This record gives sequence, C-alpha cells and structure tokens, in this order.
Amino acid sequence: MSKVAVLGGAGAVGSVAVKTLARHDEFSQVLICDYNTGRADQLKKEIGAAKVQVMKFDALDTASIRSAIAGASVVLNCVGPFYSTVKPILSAVLEAKIDYVDICDDVDVTLDILGMDAQARSAGITALIGMGNSPGVTNIIAKLVSTSFLDETDSIDIFHAHGGEPVEGEGVIGHRFHCMSIDIPMFLDGELKYVKYFREDGVALRETFDFPVLGKVPLYPYPHPEQVTIPRYIKTRRVTNKGSVIPNEYYNLTRDLCGLGLAGKEPVMVKGQPVVPAEFAMAFIIRERERILKETAFGKQRGCASVVVKGKKGGAYLEYRVHMASKSEALGEGTGIPAAMGAILMHQGKVQGPGVLPPEACVSPADVLALMPQVMDLEKSKKSGDGFSGFIIEKVDASGTVTKMDL
Repeated sequence: MSKVAVLGGAGAVGSVAVKTLARHDEFSQVLICDYNTGRADQLKKEIGAAKVQVMKFDALDTASIRSAIAGASVVLNCVGPFYSTVKPILSAVLEAKIDYVDICDDVDVTLDILGMDAQARSAGITALIGMGNSPGVTNIIAKLVSTSFLDETDSIDIFHAHGGEPVEGEGVIGHRFHCMSIDIPMFLDGELKYVKYFREDGVALRETFDFPVLGKVPLYPYPHPEQVTIPRYIKTRRVTNKGSVIPNEYYNLTRDLCGLGLAGKEPVMVKGQPVVPAEFAMAFIIRERERILKETAFGKQRGCASVVVKGKKGGAYLEYRVHMASKSEALGEGTGIPAAMGAILMHQGKVQGPGVLPPEACVSPADVLALMPQVMDLEKSKKSGDGFSGFIIEKVDASGTVTKMDL
C-alpha cells in the first residue's frame, strides 16, 4: 500500500492538494493530517473516497509529527508559516527516512533547510522544497526556458499578484508582515544582495507590472527562495521576485500598518491592559478586508504569476513571458496542485536525489508537462464561464514583436 501524508491537509492549499491526490491513482491512501479535525472530516466527506483518511496533527509537537508521517511513502508538507514549522517537520521526516515535498516560500528558513542537505544525502532521502506556485512552477518555467529556448540567459524576473480568496486568516497576514520585515534577497549583477522593504534600496526595486487578467498592479520586493536557489543551477546575471495582493487598497493597508511598527509582537499597555500590536493589526486588517472588497466591487478571486526570462538564441535577443493566470482560482489551486504533482512525481521516482533540493535542481519540466493533463483540464478551464485559467506564453524578439505560443 502506498500512502501520502498531507500535513496541513485541511487548509486552503493542503485541501486542494488532497483533492488532487484523491483523484489520481498514484497513492492508495491519502491521509489528511490537520489540527482542525472538524474541517478535515468535512473535506473527507466532500471527497467521498474511501482512500482518504483523517488524523489529528499538531505541527508544534514532535510526537504528533512522528505519528502523522509513520508508514507514509511520501510526506507533503503544507503547514505554514514555514519559518516556524518546517525545520522540526523536515528533521522528523529525515529521521524516519521518508521522501518529502513542501511548498516552503520563506527564504530565511529555506537557507536553513538547504543546510540539511548532507543529512538527507546520508539518509538516502530526497526532499523537494518549494514545490508550489512561487516558488515551484516559477522555478520550473525558468529552467524550461533557459535550457530549451535560450543559449544564454541574462535575467529571470518573477512577478505575482492574487486576491479575493474567500477567507484570509492571521497566518496569511502574519506571513506578509514577516516578508516586509526581513532582509530581502535579490540576485543583481551576478551577486546575491539584500535589500530592506522600507529602505531606499527596496523602494527603488518597486515597479508596476501589466498582468493578463489583472491589469497593471504595483509590485514590491518579495523574499521568496527563487532569488537564492535559481542562480545556483541556472547561469544568469539577475533573478528578482516582486509581488503584491489585490485590491491595491487592501495591500496598502497591510503595508502601512507594518511600516508604522504595528507588526511588533511585544505588548504595549493600553489603559492598563496589555495589547500586542500585531494581534490588533491582524484583527483590524481582517475586518477592513471585507469592507474594501465590497467598496471596490472586487468580485471573484483571481491571480497571476508571470516569469519573464531574457537572453539570447543564436546571438539574437529573445524574451519569453510565461503567465499563469486565473479568473476563478487563486492561492489554493495555484499552489496546491503543483504540490500534489510534486508528491506524485516523487513517488514515481522522477525527482532526482538524494538531498534537499529546489525544483530547478531535481524536477524535469518535461515530466511536469506530461503529468499536468492528468491533474487539471486546461482546455475545460479556459472555456469555463468563470473566465480564463491556464498558461499564456509570449515570445518577444529584438524588434519588440510579440508572438503567442502554445504550452
């Protein structure tokens, strides 16, 4: 029997991964491991497949981690925030000698878990990290374009924005505060450099990008792992990552509260009562989000991630723009489906290892493209009443002529 244990399997991303894995025949058992067993039970009922099971799981309890992963063929970790959960989970998985996939998008802890590579190699285990949307599909697109369509790669720029998800909780907002507060890596002029979100060097990197589906969105430096991992495996002079959340008014509220210091976790006394600034800010943002969505008539959730790769082919300039866009889906689908694909490819023996490795180091773009029709119907989603969902690929030559391409 083959079992995949999905940690955080009842969450926004994990639930999509569970549904995807339940539809596919690769695993005979899909285990939803989550602290919220009520939500996990509801998900199991919704799927209605006997091979889907539920287990209560606490990411902060080592014994609970060990129980959840026992007997699994592959562990898929969807538990955020990763800066506080991924190291104990990966340590337990390596100790149990089980192959592993996660969607870790926190660059600071990514550097820490890359340091566990020797331990993984010694155990003969492959840990595929950052196999979501960004990072994840973005890394694979960068690899595909750089290795298949260009002779030389000059730059890889990643842009992403999404919004309108049915619910956003404290974990998501806390992650944004974290991203605005830490040093942000950018690979510039052939060197890894660090900028600050609110400092002049970070402000200088802000720009507006014109997305399909979304239109023009102001973007900000984002501390995702691509800027650190991609230059290790693809020769290039620049890798950047910039993102935001829509509508702009909602993102601006989060940014401004963080800039005022309200992401702090040290309590302050207010009329004799201790108040944690971050807790107040998150509650306020959650309340105001509903008002902003209504006042802007935002509508359905939507999102887009774009990878722009520039370089040369036969000595001539070429640019490829690959957009992953959706009018009806956003964070959960865009991240959960690639995560499930990573688990499937891992079990099929198609992820190169051992070691702790990002997607561009160990996943073949051809294998991803071959698996994609089995887990998602791109043609159906393109024609759905909700609007376009899928890939848009553009090739731009030195004269600026844009040619649309098929996936």
